Amino acid sequence: QVRLVESGGGLVQAGGSRKLSCAASGGVIVNTMGWYRQALGKQRELVATISAGGGVIDYADSVKGRFTISRDNFKNSVYLQMNSLNPEDTAVYYCKARALAAGGWKDYWGQGSQVTVSS
Repeated sequence: QVRLVESGGGLVQAGGSRKLSCAASGGVIVNTMGWYRQALGKQRELVATISAGGGVIDYADSVKGRFTISRDNFKNSVYLQMNSLNPEDTAVYYCKARALAAGGWKDYWGQGSQVTVSS
């Protein structure tokens, strides 16, 4: 059973920083990992993705230069360092991992972490 457990959400003031963490359990092999977010009343959108080896990273234009995605393959974990936060970053943040489990490669989602940026 693949499970993604997130941590690090919370309330932060505009201009502040926050770091999200997500760990995949279940003894799985993990490929691409990423972060997505969904603001109230909006569709879920991609924030950042990172390849298995960390050599390919993509960011949404809205977070470039402010957010940094990284991973630790020994821990099967992915992180999102968020700096210079603004109220528009308020959303539920979800981690996603493409993992090899029984039945083949599949996409798995974390439970979501609320990040609220106050002005």
